[in-house]
Amino acid sequence: MRIFKIIIGFLLLASCINPFAPRLVEPLDKGTIITDQKTIEGVFKNFQYAYNFKDTLVYSRLLSNNFVFVYRDFELGVDKSWGKEEDVRATFGLFQSSTNIDLVWNDAYLTFGDSLEKVVQRGFYLTIVFSANDIVRLQGKANFKLIFNPFDSIWQISYWRDETYF
Repeated sequence: MRIFKIIIGFLLLASCINPFAPRLVEPLDKGTIITDQKTIEGVFKNFQYAYNFKDTLVYSRLLSNNFVFVYRDFELGVDKSWGKEEDVRATFGLFQSSTNIDLVWNDAYLTFGDSLEKVVQRGFYLTIVFSANDIVRLQGKANFKLIFNPFDSIWQISYWRDETYF
């Protein structure tokens, strides 16, 4: 009888679902927040997820190995750039120093290319909360070049030019 009660107790515990805890592993085709990056829109969904949930692993997977980030240094009046490793480090620093990030993509202004390379120009709103008294709100435009990675069958960002309005 005691073994029966233990088995029943175990089955009851094993069958419980916590509605406040998402599943750790869920198939990608069942509506998870992270996509498989098989489409351009999937890349942007993952980008938004990576920023909003401060996930550097998801963010790093978005970038191709030859990735280049370009931005304008308005004080010096020149464009500056860096590669994937430096970008991931800088993004990790941003994620660590902020308490909340909210990225919202607008519709794409411009999209052209073929099945191996796409150019996408897209607007965004970005809110970064460092503390209750230090909130940065940015609106801008980003120019991306995305390439299809045939080894993983995914799209990745190879170039990003930030045109944030300050």
